Amino acid sequence: MKVKLVILLVWAFVSFPVFSQKQVTKIREHLLMDFDWRFALGNASDYTKDFGTSTSYFTYFAKTGYGDGAAASSFNDSTWRKVDLPHDWAVELPFSGSASHSHGYKTIGWQYPETSVGWYRKKFTIQTSDLGRKISIQFDGIHRNSTVWINGFYVGHEQSGYASSVYDITDYLNYGAENTVAVRVDTSVEEGWYYEGAGIYRHVWLNKTDRLHVAQYGTFVTSEIDGDKAELTVRSKVENQYAQSKNFTIEQILLDANNEQVISQKLENVSLNGNRKNSYFQKIKLDKPTLWSIENPYLYKLRTSIIADGQTVDTYTTIVGIRTVRFDPNLGFFLNGKNVKILGTNDHQDHAGVGTAIPDALQEFRAKRLKEMGSNAIRTSHNPPTPELLDACDRLGMLVLDENRLMGINKEHFDLLERFMIRDRNHPSVILWSLGNEEWAIESNEKGARITKTMQEFAQKIDSTRAFTVAISGGWDNGSGKTAQVMGYNYIVQGDIDEHHKKFPWQCGIGTEESNAIGTRGVYVDDKANGWMAATNRMPENVGTESGWKFYAARPFLSGLFFWTGFDYRGEPNPLAWPAVNSQFGIIDLCGFPKDIFYYLKSWWGKEPVMHIMPHWNWKGSEGKKIKVTIYSNAEEVELLLNKKSLGKMTMEKNGHLEWNVIYKPGTLVAKGFTNGKLTTSEKVETTDEPSKVKLSSDRLELNADGEDVAVVTVQINDKKNRFVPTANDEVTFTLNGPGKIIGVGNGDPASHEPEQFSDTVQWKRKIFNGLAQIIIKTKKQAGEITLTATSEGKIPATLIINSKTAITRPTTENITK
Repeated sequence: MKVKLVILLVWAFVSFPVFSQKQVTKIREHLLMDFDWRFALGNASDYTKDFGTSTSYFTYFAKTGYGDGAAASSFNDSTWRKVDLPHDWAVELPFSGSASHSHGYKTIGWQYPETSVGWYRKKFTIQTSDLGRKISIQFDGIHRNSTVWINGFYVGHEQSGYASSVYDITDYLNYGAENTVAVRVDTSVEEGWYYEGAGIYRHVWLNKTDRLHVAQYGTFVTSEIDGDKAELTVRSKVENQYAQSKNFTIEQILLDANNEQVISQKLENVSLNGNRKNSYFQKIKLDKPTLWSIENPYLYKLRTSIIADGQTVDTYTTIVGIRTVRFDPNLGFFLNGKNVKILGTNDHQDHAGVGTAIPDALQEFRAKRLKEMGSNAIRTSHNPPTPELLDACDRLGMLVLDENRLMGINKEHFDLLERFMIRDRNHPSVILWSLGNEEWAIESNEKGARITKTMQEFAQKIDSTRAFTVAISGGWDNGSGKTAQVMGYNYIVQGDIDEHHKKFPWQCGIGTEESNAIGTRGVYVDDKANGWMAATNRMPENVGTESGWKFYAARPFLSGLFFWTGFDYRGEPNPLAWPAVNSQFGIIDLCGFPKDIFYYLKSWWGKEPVMHIMPHWNWKGSEGKKIKVTIYSNAEEVELLLNKKSLGKMTMEKNGHLEWNVIYKPGTLVAKGFTNGKLTTSEKVETTDEPSKVKLSSDRLELNADGEDVAVVTVQINDKKNRFVPTANDEVTFTLNGPGKIIGVGNGDPASHEPEQFSDTVQWKRKIFNGLAQIIIKTKKQAGEITLTATSEGKIPATLIINSKTAITRPTTENITK
């Protein structure tokens, strides 16, 4: 079977309650609500310690608007802590050896009722002039089991920590006055089997529209390409929430990357009865469009306007990448008709210092680090991601395998699947949907085959332009493996992929997970008592990064693979246990510092010359002993020299590496790479002196003073000759001056139990781990110089200046006046 681009047209006709307010002609507003929240821990088992919520004579279940305790508008939250979103309270908690292994030994979950419920409250103003508009509150992600009240009115509940939720709050609001939103979050029950964080860890928005408007996520743009021409099909779902019928025009304006108009089109004389919604379709033809690709991720904007009675009453903007995708059972994946091997990694959604509360700029930092390795794809393991990750992938040209959280065919499962797909389907980076991952109870039996088929058929009605996969860890010839459009192979050791392909010749294939070398950055000798491992292939049959990549590279019918994982993540420190608290499966550590294996993949996935030597050359006490030296390079030949003496030249096998056994002597180890007989690249490692000075560097030295932007600062220990000391483990303290704040610190140590966040009254500090640490700085809304000073006992301190420049801030609820 070839999975091709197909356009599916859907017609929706659903009734709504009747409203009688007069029309208001304000344009749509999408207001950020991330600032100035109040936060406090509640209690999962004692209602009296949970601020007495739901203990009144009448509860919010008994009487509308009777939210009590912390859900009530009148509740006094003045003693609660002030926080900005995104926020993850789990990262602030201490570790314990008796806590959940899978979730990184943080003191949260059913064993810890006093730290497993969090409350958030925020006050905001709604203008009198907003009366008559439709107003909703949008949560991009709350982990987990969240309940929301507005002015004491219960507005909704969401079990999943990965779903985006939108609640209509129009009739609960105080117009021309103050309003209160309260959110209770309960993390007692784990949803995943890895660190998940806790709290409102994604953005919150206030949406205001006219009652005649484009629905939330209401556009869907698909493209067909024929030579140098393209035809866009634009689906616009319009809601008329007036009581009476409305006549209007739908105008589509396509803008290029410079915001210049490319083409416009109108659908006129449209009529929609009151309290109805409908989908409308328009075709837009383009000559010589610029296509979205990995190399040139070109983005257009589509501005959809609703015009009624001569006035524009609503405008909705959609990011558009013009491209086609298809999977072929014999030839793999095609983007814009070009065969592309998918070079991907699996990634969870936490980072050093901030947990799951990842600022937008940090999402881009992480995606760029993977792209630097030569990777072109991310699998969002094992849940729908934050929209800002997809935005970054759209801009950077990273492909995305977008994954659903849980398989099933009941109303709740379908609702979560539909909301997730409708939210994400306009992202050009999304090239494949995953319906689920390693559902062991069903993946290898007939129930799995049936559930996969039913989910696939349901999902195709939402998006027929992309294919669907399921990540399966065994029993490939049975269960879900019989019915998935694209077979998702989890680990080549789990079955015979070649044999499965022969049995199911119609089925496309992709490696949804494959083994990476497990290990701790900068560690070359196992020290399991301290939670550290030397990098090695620890899967059965010694399968690791190199053998996995060679397997997939040799089979054109396999579209590509996703290694487990791109980044280390909290939790699942397998095969170790306490004191290890983080996984070590990553090609990159939790901070984003590359491990050695990063350079193996960069050699064979990237296009630039690469030379990397492992290990370092600081082995005091090992003089005269053999040290295994590994070279990762894409040079045809490599010569290794110790203290200017050649140790020989070897030929590099394609997709391979080289090894020497070298008698250790302090000094300089140099690797030279030759292609076509010419020196193309070289690298050296040296025996350094003792740690002498601190060095600071940042991914960016100019930030936006918008209260959201961040700089990712590397803290490094050097010797007196400014050489990196890879064995340094000194403690460093930090002082920040100017319009910024530190929001997290880390060092990539998978067994560190140090705090990653400190209160404003406590000195920020962190131990260096194998020469490196990281500090994340966030701007405030004032421009100026941010000065970071790092000191360490007995060493020369370092200072870094970051310019926070005046910037246009996103519209927020703080800007509203009565």
